[in-house]
Amino acid sequence: MEIQTSAGGFAGLDVQALAVAVFKDERADEGFLKELDEASGGLVRSVLESEELKGKEGESVYLHLPAGAAGPKARRLLLVGVGERADYRASHVSQFGGLAVRQLRARNVKSVGLVPRHEGGDAARSASAAVEGAVIGLFEPDKYRTVDKEERTVERLVVVAAGADEEALRRGAERGRVVGESVNFTRDLANEPGAYMTPTIMAERAQEIANEFGLDIDVLDQARMEQEGMGALLSVARGSDQPPKMMVLTYMPEGKERVEDGEDFLALVGKGITFDTGGISIKPAENMELMKYDMTGGATVLGVMRAVAQLKPPIPVLGVVPSTENMPSGKATKPGDVVRAMTGKTIEVINTDAEGRLILADAVSYAKKLGATRVVDMATLTGAVSIALGDVNTGILGTDQELIDEVIESGREVGEKFWQLPLDKEYSKQIKSDIADIKNVGGRKAGTITAAAFIKEFADGISWAHLDIAGTAWGDEAKPFRAKGPTGVAVRTLLNFVEREAARAGGAKEAEGKTK
Repeated sequence: MEIQTSAGGFAGLDVQALAVAVFKDERADEGFLKELDEASGGLVRSVLESEELKGKEGESVYLHLPAGAAGPKARRLLLVGVGERADYRASHVSQFGGLAVRQLRARNVKSVGLVPRHEGGDAARSASAAVEGAVIGLFEPDKYRTVDKEERTVERLVVVAAGADEEALRRGAERGRVVGESVNFTRDLANEPGAYMTPTIMAERAQEIANEFGLDIDVLDQARMEQEGMGALLSVARGSDQPPKMMVLTYMPEGKERVEDGEDFLALVGKGITFDTGGISIKPAENMELMKYDMTGGATVLGVMRAVAQLKPPIPVLGVVPSTENMPSGKATKPGDVVRAMTGKTIEVINTDAEGRLILADAVSYAKKLGATRVVDMATLTGAVSIALGDVNTGILGTDQELIDEVIESGREVGEKFWQLPLDKEYSKQIKSDIADIKNVGGRKAGTITAAAFIKEFADGISWAHLDIAGTAWGDEAKPFRAKGPTGVAVRTLLNFVEREAARAGGAKEAEGKTK
């Protein structure tokens, strides 16, 4: 899709349809809507006065403008309710963009002018959110269909912000494209069947990212994992014929070659179980096909690193993705086995379906070995988080409250919700083993928390936060602004987090320079 911007009015815009944000209870008596009403021959006023559209979030009305009428070149108009003006944020702009392009694509519109109307706000940020939402909205999980496939597409998108700085608007739209495409990259990986997304294939996709966008990459194979003593990860891989991989992607800002000792170094670590049968503790057959998405944490890391490489923040970022299948076989780890993690800590494997925390243990340890001082890990880790939080909030836990708060706030700004769960030391007692240092499950109580308590055992000495995305990484129902299936949750949050951290680091550096 070609993406353009316009700091002029809507009247001369060469598009087939205009999509315009309308606030709750807004009238066409003044300002922009009055101008639009006059251009539409009174149709906008008619729709609003009849209360066919009240401006509530998610409402929409589609209009054909009369042929030959004075006004915009576009002959079609989509009015989209976006809720209260006082509550209008970038996240709402993103949903507006997604809803608009999905509805107009369904009507075979090829070129769309988006008018998000973020008056008085940051026009560049608004453009970024609108484009991001539109790109995400056009994704469909029908890759392997040969019939009833969505063949229609929006070929050109123009974001309109009258009076804005054109260059800032262009930069915002470009950022939105990068973010939206990276979210969709993550969604595409998560949607791949297990046969088409093995650890080897996932590593190949990581290599493609590195080659295309200039990231450093190192892929550890089984032999190197054995050298590193990654017994926890290898215990999960043992039952599969597919060899495990650990992808390590590194972004360095321009002019920087390495991270100095003691320097702040952010690592993102994502679970990459490309298919999870549960191993010997095998899952029920019902809905097991969804376990292709058990690598979504790893896919999220790859999506974030793909965007970071293009947005080029002035801070280094490390991405670590441990990847394997979890399969039952004569070679598979059995319940009751004891394995030794990279740190030397011994683990009694009570349940082989609690495998994500095992591979994350070695991945977090490896990130620490590479110099990471702050680690955010993410995983489709527990069914318990879905029981606790449903598909609305992502569970977040950790050892650094400032880091946790920053992630939550970063999510709030982009419209992704996180809810902190406690991690008191009492929960760690549930994973004490009688025959080893720890065990990989803590019983039925507080399953999401005890899973995090397990990973915490390997995050000592660093600032650490854990995201359990099992409930939010997959949407069973389509939204007006997004298709059903993989959601790409946390990609936008983590990118916003990186940019906020980069701004903070830049401010600290500037302040340091002034004091010298």
